[in-house]
Amino acid sequence: MQNIKQQRFCGREFTNKEISLIQAIIGTCGGISRYELAHTVCELLEWKRPNGRLKARECIDFLEILDAGGSLKLPEKKKSQRKSKKIIPEQYCRQPSVLRGSVEDFVPLEVQRVENQEQRNLFKMLLGKHHYLGYAMPFGARLQYLVYVSKPHLEVVGCVQFSSPAWRMRARDEWIGWTEERRKLALQQIVNNSRFLVLAPIKNLASVMLSCTLRELKKDWEQQYGLEPLLVETLVDHQRFHGGCYRASNWIKLGETTGRGRSDKTNRPNKALAKTIFVYPLVKNAIHLLKKGRI
Repeated sequence: MQNIKQQRFCGREFTNKEISLIQAIIGTCGGISRYELAHTVCELLEWKRPNGRLKARECIDFLEILDAGGSLKLPEKKKSQRKSKKIIPEQYCRQPSVLRGSVEDFVPLEVQRVENQEQRNLFKMLLGKHHYLGYAMPFGARLQYLVYVSKPHLEVVGCVQFSSPAWRMRARDEWIGWTEERRKLALQQIVNNSRFLVLAPIKNLASVMLSCTLRELKKDWEQQYGLEPLLVETLVDHQRFHGGCYRASNWIKLGETTGRGRSDKTNRPNKALAKTIFVYPLVKNAIHLLKKGRI
């Protein structure tokens, strides 16, 4: 295996010594799964969330990046032992929905956090089939929600995903006004609305979905990751969408990205890929808390 220099991933700087330790762990711990390797690495490097849980999910992503670059060799992924795949009810695949009218005719909406395999299968299928970006495993932390109406019958009408924030965005960082050190400390108190899918042409459904899921997000994120979320961000492809539901829900437009993604290596702006940045404070003094912390 090749020697590699220190690397940054999900807000953490891995030193040369730590990278060498990871290589040694992979080389000596034969016969165990990627999941077990990730837990071993996290424990030895004390890579944990504020609530004390290991960052195993992020670690697996990092190990796979190192594997793809030839820096180490991970064990093969274990094949699933399931003999049959869960069948998604046909009505969930229907698009567009036959539901019409105003959202007032369908409230209250039912918001279900995605927690079991059946919900995950449904969420992935709906995004894969109906979202222009499809479904992709998000980096870092994440929470996903299915949104239903219960009348005239139970029907899923939307999918919402929240995940780890963008590492850097000039418009956002200048708006907050934090220092580099403070950004590193407080970044994970920002949450990214990385997927938003509306499945029924019900008037004002999108803005009500946003409101309902944000209420769930605040308590669920803190419970899951031990961090109070202070700000939600999202990126809207302005060549496809106006961002009307965010504007109607009082999200703040900050500007545009440079068009460089998480995996960009050219360090060059790309206007064709630029997105409009919207943010929504979850608490009144969100900027102060992100910039200075609690007194």
